[in-house]
This record gives sequence, C-alpha cells and structure tokens, in this order.
Amino acid sequence: MDDVDRGLLHALQLDGRVPFARVADVLGVSETTVARRYKRLRSVASLRVVGVVNGVLFGRTAWTLRLRCTPDVALPLAKALAKRPDVSWVHVMSGGAEISCHAQLPPGEESVLLEKLPRAGRVLGVSAHSVLHAFALPPAWSGLRWLSDDQVERLRTEQPRMARVEVDDADRALLELLAVDGRVPYAELAARTRLSESTVRRRLDLLRHNGVVSYQVDIAAALLGYGTQARLWLTVPPHALTEVGRRLAEHEETSFVAATTGPTNLVAVVACRDSGELYRYLTESVGPLREITSLETAVLMRTVKQG
Repeated sequence: MDDVDRGLLHALQLDGRVPFARVADVLGVSETTVARRYKRLRSVASLRVVGVVNGVLFGRTAWTLRLRCTPDVALPLAKALAKRPDVSWVHVMSGGAEISCHAQLPPGEESVLLEKLPRAGRVLGVSAHSVLHAFALPPAWSGLRWLSDDQVERLRTEQPRMARVEVDDADRALLELLAVDGRVPYAELAARTRLSESTVRRRLDLLRHNGVVSYQVDIAAALLGYGTQARLWLTVPPHALTEVGRRLAEHEETSFVAATTGPTNLVAVVACRDSGELYRYLTESVGPLREITSLETAVLMRTVKQG
C-alpha cells in the first residue's frame, strides 16, 4: 500500500462515510483516484466499512468470552458464532483449541448464546467476562493512522453525544443494510427501504449524532504489516485498575483495553509486527507496570470476524 491507500484508510477510520471528494482534496489527488483505490482495496484486501450499532443504548451488556474446545470443532464453532449479529471479533487462538469473541447480549442471554450453537457440546470450558469500562476500542486503533495532524483536522467530524433515540422498523432496516456495507449510497438505501432520500439522510444523521451507529474500518491487520496479534488477560489490584488500563491504552500496540469482571480484571488485544516485537512489547512495555500481578497471553491464530 502506498500513501494514497494508507491515507484513504485513515480517512475512513475518522469518518466511514466521508465523501471521496473530500478525501481527494485532503490527499491532493483526484476523486476518481480515491474511488478507484477504494474499489481495489475492497477487492484485493477485503476492506469493508461497517455500520456498528451500540447495543448498550438498548439495554444490552458487552461481554468478552473465552471458549476452550477440542481443536476439531474450533473453526466450525467460531464460524457459527460469527454468523450471529450480536457477536463480533471472533478469533481462534492457542493452537486451535480456544476461541475468543465479543458479544452484546440482553440480560440473561449469556448461557443461551452457547445453547443455540452447533457443536456446543464439544466446548470444554467457558469464561465470560462482563465489560465494565473500555479504555481503548478498535475503531481508534493506531495501526490505521497515517495522515498529518493538519489533514486529520480537515476530516474531523462532530463527536456523538450518546443519547437514547427511539428506533423504529425503518431505522432497523437501514441499520441492517449498513451492517453489511456502511457506505451504501443514500439513494440505494432509500430505494431498498422505500423511504425518501431526505428521510434516510435525516435518520442516519440523527442515529449517528446520538451514538446509535458508528462506522468502522474492517481490514486484516496483517495486510498493514502487523503479523502477530495476541490477547492478554491481566490481574491488577482494584486501586490500580484505572491507572494501568489508561497506561495500556496509550501503547501504540493496543487496539482494545477494558476492565472486566472475572478471575482477571483487565483484557487487552495487541498487534505487533512479529513475535519478536510481541516479546519486546511484553517485556519492555508491560513488564515495567509493577501493579500487574498476573499475565496470560494467547496468540490469535485466525480471525473469523472483526467488526
């Protein structure tokens, strides 16, 4: 990828529905070039921009789950999990004997999640951690950063205010389409939902402004040069939880850091160039955080679903 590709990816991270003309102006190229690069990245690199609904605003609870299973069912089970709209970030880990994923579930649905899956009887153990507070989230991952501060400022959008909005059937239809492709043109959204284009624009602006939907870049980290990803489970004393969480979130390697319930109380996902860089990160960046009393690491062998 060259500067135009990386600049486009960073622009989409800042605003998933940013007009190509605006990106072209910031990058100093033609709008046709930006559109052509986007089409190529979708075809060659499986780039997607997806509309992600904030289920917390609708009473759902964020969970991070860890499943131990026999290696022969790990991939089929991971794929079954990935098909669920309430499950994201599905990874096969630890030599193919573990799965990790995130879910946004209504109260009381935690156990029902597994009961509805094929091969659930081959699961040897489940560790479910309720996410209490997020210090870093994947949409802000530093691995996509490329533009200068001035270019970022020219593309910056208003931050959502995170307020409750009444969502009707028409809104749900729009959100389902955006979950597949967050850049579906307004005219196509209007035609497929039988709404006017002005109504579609108004509803999506309202949903976005109030934090109901956000647009996230979905692309394999390996294509950006990050060949080794790992999930970390850490334990720190309660009085140090916020401080350690914030410090981990400041590391360029982390894409996700959150305080959770469970036997460990911090979880993180890191992306490194290779295993040597992961070793240096653990020893030189995590090691000096003396408040950490335990650390478990699992390399992500395969990513089945991201956004």
